Amino acid sequence: MVGGSNPPRPAIFLGLIMFGRLKKYFQEVKGEMRRVAWSEKRVLWTSTFLVIVVSLLIALYLGVVDLLINRLITTIIR
Repeated sequence: MVGGSNPPRPAIFLGLIMFGRLKKYFQEVKGEMRRVAWSEKRVLWTSTFLVIVVSLLIALYLGVVDLLINRLITTIIR
């Protein structure tokens, strides 16, 4: 072979090590997910609704402020 040879064994060995670490990681994630204190469905829906409403109100406020500033600048430029 030109340029020497690289035996595939180290790559396979590293692949097995990485697979083992990945497997351990997902096992730990699964264990942690069992310990999570999940909110009740009603609390989740209420929080989601509140976030959507507040986001829409902020968007409306910023839209009005943008419109007013735009008109003010347009008036000054004319």
